[in-house]
Amino acid sequence: MIGAGTISDAYIKSMQSFPDLKVFAIGDLRPEAAKEKAEQYGIETHGGPDVVLNHPGVEIVVNLTIPIAHVEVALAAVAAGKHVWSEKPFSLDQDSGLKLLSTAKDAGLRLGCAPDTILGPGLQESRRIIERGEIGQPLTALSLMQSPGPESWHPNPAFLFQEGAGPLWDIGPYYLTTLVQLFGPVAAVAGLGSKSREKRTIGSGPLAGTDFDVTVPTHVSAIARFESGQSAQSIFSFDSPLSRAGFVEITGSEATLAVPDPNRFDGEIKIRRRDADDWETIANTEASAERGTGVLDMARAIRENRPHRATGALAFHIVDVMASITESIDTGAFVDVTSTVEVAPILPDDWDVHAATL
Repeated sequence: MIGAGTISDAYIKSMQSFPDLKVFAIGDLRPEAAKEKAEQYGIETHGGPDVVLNHPGVEIVVNLTIPIAHVEVALAAVAAGKHVWSEKPFSLDQDSGLKLLSTAKDAGLRLGCAPDTILGPGLQESRRIIERGEIGQPLTALSLMQSPGPESWHPNPAFLFQEGAGPLWDIGPYYLTTLVQLFGPVAAVAGLGSKSREKRTIGSGPLAGTDFDVTVPTHVSAIARFESGQSAQSIFSFDSPLSRAGFVEITGSEATLAVPDPNRFDGEIKIRRRDADDWETIANTEASAERGTGVLDMARAIRENRPHRATGALAFHIVDVMASITESIDTGAFVDVTSTVEVAPILPDDWDVHAATL
């Protein structure tokens, strides 16, 4: 693992619970941060990034660096002969993402990328319900993520309001990846963006009271048309006093399905059928693991010589979608999404993260 920040705890806890994975080493540009995590979780090796890249036992590098460093670190891992799993976003633009894809392909190495919430029982069961035809023909989607912003709770939130983040690039991958899983690849997008204020203030931790610059839109409204002809409307906002997360509704010809929060691995699934007076809960899903599930699927896929599910190609398509929305915000025009992707099959019913299979 490279990157010992806030998200690393969730990854370590999950991955150390999987019999098929072993966490050998953790590195960070701040070796003291890596040392703290290593001591907390009993990881054998710690230090700078090189202790991970040069470790002979490491086959997959889990890249948890800040967004602007994702491609640089992933390329270094590929150069060291390692497969790479990265936190989202895959890259900050199409050119660097394509370079990473081609470099890994030439090296015969795999790339994977968050979000792996699409592998959780909540969204997997939602796909099963739709594919069984329980809502009829899926037609449209509505997704909302609104909050006042993460500066109140995150101890070092400035990067979340700068290039590679903001609500579209930080939270958008969860929602957009979910929509692609349900509708297939995106063909064209349009977007509007705004920024409520130029500076924000850290609200917690040792830097509380410190102001930082906001350099990206903090409210984005987007429309997407999918290759299938279906469409979706989405809002991603750090400007709303009303917090409303996890809102994804899929409307079909016979019913509307409310799927679990795309930023979670489980949750309640509800349906409102044609002519019904209210919503009906049709599933309550529970996850036995969270972040790192995609790393596990990648590891098993490597050993089984099959494709993994949360691929670099999928993550690049989401980058292409977000970059196209950003272009639309700047130009005021619809933008075609030039990439495409094949949606991976649903996980087998007996897929168990805690089984020893390797």
